[in-house]
Amino acid sequence: MLSVWHSRQFHTYTWFIPMAFSAVAGTFDHALSLSCVVICRHFQKMKCPRCNTLCEEGQQFCLRCNAIVEEEIEPGSLKDVTYDLGRSGAAEDTLPMDSSSDEEDFHDASDQFLDLKLGEDEDTCQRVQVDGLEVEPAQQMEAAVEELSSPGEITVDYVGSDSVSLSWLPFDPAWRYKLTYSCYTQREILSIQGSNSTDVEGLYPGTEYTFSISSVTDDRNQRASVPMSVYTKPVPPEKIKIDHVSSESVSLSWDKRVGVPEACLVTCSCNGEDVQKITTESNTLTFSSLSPGVKYSFHVATVLKNGTQSKSAVTYVCSKTHLESLLLDLGLEKHYIEKLALSTVLQIDEKTVTDEPAQTLSALPWTFLKRLMMVNVTARSVKCISSGGEASCDASFCNIDLDLESLVDNMDSSNVVNPLDIVTALFLCSNSFLQQEMVLKMSMCQFSVPLLLPNCDTKQCMMMIWAMRDIVKKFRPHSLADPRGFVEDRIVLSDLPMVSFVRLGECSLSKSQILNKLLSNPQQYHDTFVHHDMECGDSPRRISNGLVEISWYLPSGKKNIDIFGEAVAVTNLRGDISSFETQYSFLCQTSAAVFVFFDNLDNKYKLLTSQHTKAQLFLVGNPQSKSFSIDALKKTAAELNLKKSNIILKTKQMNDADFVKNLRNTVGEVIKSSYSKMPLEQMAEVAHELGILVDEDCQECQIAKQNADAITSKINDTPQYKESQLPLQGQIWKELARLEKEECRLRKAGEMNIETYKSELQAEKRQLREQQRRYDMSEAMTCFIHAISSTGLERSYFLKWMRMNLDNLSRKNLSGLRELYKEKSQNSSENQDEIADLDRQISNSSLGTEHFLREMGQLYESAVLLSETEESRQQLQHLPRLCAELLLDGFPLELVDGDASNIPLRWVSDVLHQLNVLVQPKNKIRVVTVLGVQSTGKSTLLNTMFGVQFAVSSGRCTRGAFMLLIKVKEDFKKELNCDFVVIIDTEGLKSPELAQLDDSFEHDNELATLVVGLSDVTIINIAMENSTEMKDILQIVVHAFLRMKEVGKKPKCQFVHQNVADVSAHDKNMRDRKMLLEQLNEMTQAAASMENKEENKIFTDVMEYNPETGNWYIPGLWHGNPPMAPVNAGYSESVYEFKKNMIEVFQNCEASGNNIMDFLEWTKSLWNAVKYENFIFSFRNSLVADAYMKLCIEFNKWEWSVRKHMHTWMTSAEARISNFGTIAMKSQTGDERDFLCQLKSAASTELVKWEKTILDNLTKYYEQTEGHVYLVERYREDFANSTKSMKREMENSIMSKLEAAFEIRKGMKKLDTIKKNHTAVMEEKVLKLLEDCRKSHSERSEKDLDREFEKVWEETVQELSFTGLKKRDIVSDVFNQLRSNLKQKGGSVNEKLNKEKLEDHGKEPFIVAPQGFFKRLLKGLYMDEHTRKTQAMADNLIEICKQFVNENIQNKTDYNDTYIQEIIHMIEEKLNANKNLETSDKFEVSIKLYICGFASRAFQSMHEQFICDNNPCLCLEQFKGKYLANFKDLFNGQDQCRKKSVEFTNLCLKPAVEVYVASSLGPEIVDEMLTGQNAFQFSSRTFFQYSILKQLLSEFNFANYVSYTCHYEDFVKNWILGEMLKRFSQGKKMFELEDCQLKGIIRVITEAITKVQTNKNGNIKELIQDICRELGEKLVIPQDALEATMILNNSNQEQFSYWLKTSVVEMEQSLREEFRNATDVSKKLEQLRIKPQNVLFTRVFGCGKQCPFCKSPCEAGGEAHNDHCASIHRPQGLGRYRFDGSKELVTDICSSSVFSESSFRCYETNGKYHPFKKYRDIFPNWHIPADPSIQASDYWKYVMAKFNKEFSKEYDACPGDIPLSWKLITKEQAEKSLRESFSITNALSPTVSPAHSSASNPF
Repeated sequence: MLSVWHSRQFHTYTWFIPMAFSAVAGTFDHALSLSCVVICRHFQKMKCPRCNTLCEEGQQFCLRCNAIVEEEIEPGSLKDVTYDLGRSGAAEDTLPMDSSSDEEDFHDASDQFLDLKLGEDEDTCQRVQVDGLEVEPAQQMEAAVEELSSPGEITVDYVGSDSVSLSWLPFDPAWRYKLTYSCYTQREILSIQGSNSTDVEGLYPGTEYTFSISSVTDDRNQRASVPMSVYTKPVPPEKIKIDHVSSESVSLSWDKRVGVPEACLVTCSCNGEDVQKITTESNTLTFSSLSPGVKYSFHVATVLKNGTQSKSAVTYVCSKTHLESLLLDLGLEKHYIEKLALSTVLQIDEKTVTDEPAQTLSALPWTFLKRLMMVNVTARSVKCISSGGEASCDASFCNIDLDLESLVDNMDSSNVVNPLDIVTALFLCSNSFLQQEMVLKMSMCQFSVPLLLPNCDTKQCMMMIWAMRDIVKKFRPHSLADPRGFVEDRIVLSDLPMVSFVRLGECSLSKSQILNKLLSNPQQYHDTFVHHDMECGDSPRRISNGLVEISWYLPSGKKNIDIFGEAVAVTNLRGDISSFETQYSFLCQTSAAVFVFFDNLDNKYKLLTSQHTKAQLFLVGNPQSKSFSIDALKKTAAELNLKKSNIILKTKQMNDADFVKNLRNTVGEVIKSSYSKMPLEQMAEVAHELGILVDEDCQECQIAKQNADAITSKINDTPQYKESQLPLQGQIWKELARLEKEECRLRKAGEMNIETYKSELQAEKRQLREQQRRYDMSEAMTCFIHAISSTGLERSYFLKWMRMNLDNLSRKNLSGLRELYKEKSQNSSENQDEIADLDRQISNSSLGTEHFLREMGQLYESAVLLSETEESRQQLQHLPRLCAELLLDGFPLELVDGDASNIPLRWVSDVLHQLNVLVQPKNKIRVVTVLGVQSTGKSTLLNTMFGVQFAVSSGRCTRGAFMLLIKVKEDFKKELNCDFVVIIDTEGLKSPELAQLDDSFEHDNELATLVVGLSDVTIINIAMENSTEMKDILQIVVHAFLRMKEVGKKPKCQFVHQNVADVSAHDKNMRDRKMLLEQLNEMTQAAASMENKEENKIFTDVMEYNPETGNWYIPGLWHGNPPMAPVNAGYSESVYEFKKNMIEVFQNCEASGNNIMDFLEWTKSLWNAVKYENFIFSFRNSLVADAYMKLCIEFNKWEWSVRKHMHTWMTSAEARISNFGTIAMKSQTGDERDFLCQLKSAASTELVKWEKTILDNLTKYYEQTEGHVYLVERYREDFANSTKSMKREMENSIMSKLEAAFEIRKGMKKLDTIKKNHTAVMEEKVLKLLEDCRKSHSERSEKDLDREFEKVWEETVQELSFTGLKKRDIVSDVFNQLRSNLKQKGGSVNEKLNKEKLEDHGKEPFIVAPQGFFKRLLKGLYMDEHTRKTQAMADNLIEICKQFVNENIQNKTDYNDTYIQEIIHMIEEKLNANKNLETSDKFEVSIKLYICGFASRAFQSMHEQFICDNNPCLCLEQFKGKYLANFKDLFNGQDQCRKKSVEFTNLCLKPAVEVYVASSLGPEIVDEMLTGQNAFQFSSRTFFQYSILKQLLSEFNFANYVSYTCHYEDFVKNWILGEMLKRFSQGKKMFELEDCQLKGIIRVITEAITKVQTNKNGNIKELIQDICRELGEKLVIPQDALEATMILNNSNQEQFSYWLKTSVVEMEQSLREEFRNATDVSKKLEQLRIKPQNVLFTRVFGCGKQCPFCKSPCEAGGEAHNDHCASIHRPQGLGRYRFDGSKELVTDICSSSVFSESSFRCYETNGKYHPFKKYRDIFPNWHIPADPSIQASDYWKYVMAKFNKEFSKEYDACPGDIPLSWKLITKEQAEKSLRESFSITNALSPTVSPAHSSASNPF
């Protein structure tokens, strides 16, 4: 039986499962044998994911834990239904059925449930029929309920948090009871049978439930009982969280059930005692007014409305200390343990360039640090600005209501932190080196700095001696005897009196403010100490009480300005001394005087008397204070025995100025009378006695100090110490540097053989290195290397100690020398030698850490020359890595040794290599360099911008160039496109320290060129007061920029004008900027003239410079008079703006992609070039070379694509011309001339299109960011010109070929017409004979047919006219053209021509006669240089013309006048290219007669042979057999299909296919050579040269070398041909290429046959004509053979097509076999129309120019390049140069000679001597760079040393004087030098694809 109750208030479905039942209409039978109740819940339920509580359908939140719940289906669950009151009127849900039940078969509930209304909302009665039972209407049920008696009182037996036990009376077992219970979110009904008690479960804790029981009869009538209410027990809140902890407050939160009205009692306890109790209905609570650093427990209990309270949930938390709380607010909590490092603060990030004010407290420390690092005096004025501050301010102005209360109370201190707290927090969270930097910058800003740093947690303080170690002060005390003298010393070492100011109790006077006034001039007030009237100064101090600050007053020597005549230290204790007795005791024992500020001394004076004090005690009070007691003051004064002068009171009559004056006088007297002076360093002993920590006491610092002292304590005499302990960098290193430059500049070679001189220099270098190696490592260097090999922290301490110790020594040593220098400089004209000597002494007395690192580099450089197995080398192998680690730690690396003016390249290279290893793959860098006149604040500018530590104000200025790394923060790397910024600081140009040296200007030029070349941005620092020196520096800088532009770099430039104070400087200096630009333009022109680059007219030609944005005006550094002047706020602000601009410049820089290894490569190549005087013409760089080579390779690919395409086009055009006027032409409109014009126009269009394609490719190539393309920007125009030149050359060639083809076609047309007429007549006669024979009807034998045919043939031949082509006198035609060409040469030439016969010329070898009578007489014995060069040119020209003639003869065509025109054009082109030989008109006539002579005879023979081959009679006769056979076939009625198809294939198609394959094969062979196995050799001219030279070395045959050097062009042609024969003679590559072309054309033929088959209306002749038309653009079909095939042809069209296809297949097989069996590659190459060897020769031979000295071939890319260049030059003797007098072969190598003082003479100099250095005056188009290394020319040195005698014999000279070092070169070394010269790496093999290869080109 199924009972269903349904109402809008609740859904309850109850299933009764009886053991047995009976059905009666309208009633239920309750006679049940089982006394139990089974309650079934609605099946649709939801489970809480957090606490697994089952919740109701539609319920969004769990009532227990407030979690979001989700729905789930649980079939068969038998529990109560909970209805969500929010879902009234919900639709009926579907009940899931258990189909597996064995008891009953339940139907779908959605079909059987009927709504039954149990209220008053519905009038309709409804019934539901369930398994045949009818349920009564609702109205009958209500009536029945009234008749029942209700149960009595309900008893609560048990109450829990989620369950209740109930019972009731009376009880009747026959009754069924209905229990209803509900709360405000839940309503449930239970049906109970046979029991009067129940347990109700699943209740909500702490909730009031209402229960009622009603009895239900068997007829379902019921009566309600009296309800009762019960609260379930509450549970404590869950998941208590601590949301925030500070020093005085704790915030809690806990989970609260949604909608449950309950309160919570929260108790805060400490040590078992309740501190605070708070009841709240919220689930969050904050306890305030707690004690800092105390552990508290928080008990949270739930409280119900009836007062019931749950158990408590407990959590524990310790309140923050004041320090922890502040660090948390400032975001520094993690740095309290992991200290902030200087490198972290200095790294560049987005905050570096943003000016947003601090929005949160955590931004305040970083804002302070950012400003402090920029030495901004506003650094302490940092305040958190809330985002709504501005809006609220605006609103207050708009508000018309006067709200004075808000004005009074409007003090939000939540975002305010006292500056002293920020300073203290940062010092506590910083490591020692950041502390030191902060103190240094604070001191520059004239801020007080921490002396004793308190830690309010540990109640200890730290004495900050290490932090102050770096402060160096310079001042002039009045006690100095010399009024111009000064004292310069580290402040911690200075013996100064100290005056301390403290406070006892409350004080109405502002101690700090009074101190500021005390230390400031009235005209120059400065807030040294923070006071309450400063921004945020009135904010309560949270952690800085107990801080002792120190500052100094230092006199300037000007009595009218100085407050005190002597220096004094002033300290200030923050807070009451009664709270900080330790600090007070320290001050009492270390100070000369202690000033105690007070208001009331009652009961406090004992503190003053209890201290053991060495200091004078002064009491400073304010009688105007209410708490002031004169009695207490008297008592205290008596106790302390104080005099009246020791008491200072500010009376009513005294204003602030008078009071300060009075105080100042007192302090002044103390200073004068005080003998208690103690350096800060000594105060550490007092600190130790008082238990005060000292920052230098850490173990690492002490060990480092010991190590540093062990080295520096032994320095007494600096020059002597350097000689004994740092010997390698002394005179030996300077001499090595001099020799290195001399190797390049060769200034002192004199008359010596250059190579011998260089060998001697190398020997000297080896000896010097040997001397270096003989030195044992000194004790000092052993200690130094050991110390820097320690851990990071200890190493940093050691280097800092070393720097400070050495600076102290240098300062003492240099001060005397500088004074002497000043004296001598006043009479500079008289004391030049002494001044120069003093310069050297100053240089020698300078000793810094860089000298030790320099020595380390020299140790390494001398060691690496040893073999790798040497122990001494292995011991030093780790040094570069050590130095790289130092770089990463922020220490500078010396790039250029300022003393020797040299770079230890091997050392620097290996250090940078190791650096690259350490940082990979994050190795991208940007480089910024500063250049400027000495002592104009360059290093200070960099320190201010980037916080970097270069050597400034340390007793000596920066010498040389130093590089330093700054990290870029991870999130800013993408913006800057780099991982590090490299800062390069240089020795000042125009340095007075170097002014007396001979090469100072040269030194400046070298330095400027190097650093400008290395930088992305160059800062030119100009001090406006040094206008004369400014011009000098600008001249140097312009030279450097011009040189960089020439080598492919165009760095950005920023001019910084220092010491410009006016706020309107930028506008006022507009005229100055204009003048500056004019000066720069002037200097650019002068520099360009000196560097032979006159095309650079203005400054912006050589670099990116905008006068408006490229000039920055920086005011003076100091605000006021040093030493008490703080840094000018305008200075730091201007530098900050400049820094922001610099970062923007970096961001806008092109992505150079420079990494550390690129930087190293630039360093090497720039320095190598700098060592040569003529920089532009000595620069070579592998990065530039690699970029150039890649461009060459790409350009060669583009060029070949064009040439190949145009060859294919030309082949097609020639085929169309040959077929013009024949049946093979598809469409013919107009005459021949029109068709020619069409083809010419089409050719021009194609060439223009391809020219644009290449130029577009060039543009795209330069737009890419990879491959350093910006470095080869200057070659863009060369390649563009080469493209245009190629287009012109190809256009001329194609037009000439088209003209020639048409002329030939015109001649053939007449011949074809004659042949065609003869064929037609013969066909007609044969057909008539055939008709006559058939009419006779008589049997005829074969002989009869032969006889009849012969008779008709003879008769017809007799009738025909065989005039043929007329024979021409080619020799006369050629002579006439030659006369016409030479007509304009004048009468003498014409007269000579009239006497000459052309046929007599060109038979004997052409000999050039020497010029001059005497030379002609001796011509058999003597040949001068001019004659030899002219003869070589003539021989080359004759060879080229002979080749042209032979190629035309091979074509077997008739002669055309264009041939001789082309030859004359070739002669004139050659003569123009060799104008320098200044050949005469007579020579031109002779060479033209000679060449035209042999050419005319050859063309005459060709013409006659052509007439013979094309005799119409012979042509007709050769087809006589075909006519006879066709006649017989037709007479006998035989099918001709197969026969004719074979004839057509063999006579017409096969010759055409053979020609097609031959014409297509050439480009394919070239392609194979360029992309196949030998691609490397032909990818560029440089690789080609490398391949040849390597092969020559491996074969090492003298004859080959002679051929290569003397007959370069012939050698190259033969070499290329040999490579091709080698490539194609092996394997079947040639056959594969032929077969590929064959397959292609056979496919075309087959497709043509298939296409024309569809037209079945025509005859067989038309079919053949259609096929020929389809093939007309590819094949040239012989016309006579075609005509012979078509006559007498009666074939069936379909059958003919079938047999024709078969014949084509057979032809393909036949040709394939022929190709396969033809193994003679050379013969095939000769027969090709396009000679691949010639194409490759043109590609790699280039312009063909050779070095005028050594004959090395030019390798420059493109055809239209301006400069010729070669990667490797040879000894000039190989170019036939001999020494005058001795006639020995010259061993000098031109790449060395052009930088020497030597001279040369040759034909071009008219036999006069000319300096090698100015070789470009004679050979302006040749660029001969310096060798990248001494070993670069080892290849040719080896060759000449081995073949010296052979070459001398060949050149008719004496053997050269070979230097000894050449004879020691091995073959392996020669090959290695070859690889290095061409930049061929080991990874690059000859099989590498050209696209991925890397090589160099010389510059």
